[in-house]
Amino acid sequence: SFEVMVSMVEIYNEQVQDLLVPPKDRPKKGLDIRESQQLGIYIDGVMKRAVDSYKAIEGVMEEGTMNRTVGSTLMNATSSRAHTVITIEFKQVSTLEGGAKGSKVSMINLVDLAGSEKAGQTGASGDRLKEGCAINKSLSALGNVIEKL
Repeated sequence: SFEVMVSMVEIYNEQVQDLLVPPKDRPKKGLDIRESQQLGIYIDGVMKRAVDSYKAIEGVMEEGTMNRTVGSTLMNATSSRAHTVITIEFKQVSTLEGGAKGSKVSMINLVDLAGSEKAGQTGASGDRLKEGCAINKSLSALGNVIEKL
């Protein structure tokens, strides 16, 4: 048998937020990123939605998209203010010799990065300026990681 699960998070102002949870119900400090020997790196408390078709995956993505953080700048009326990660987890469960259960898990991560910003071009101030700084800082860190690879 198999199971397919979908989760969708955003990284907004250096906090991880679950996009399958309405904004008013999310923890103020965001979700914690943890690491374990068994699971590897994971987001503690993220909601995973069971799906059984491509159409169901699209439905989850549409729901999450409605909960994304967006804001207006001079360059874009509905500018994404966060990075978004959609994770599709595939789990195959089988019965091994002797009746024991075994499983294989694969995950696909789809990432939508917010674009870098120049404060002068976007007309950003206040919260928009703070968001732009966080976006640029994380893009710079990602660039450093890619360079080291």
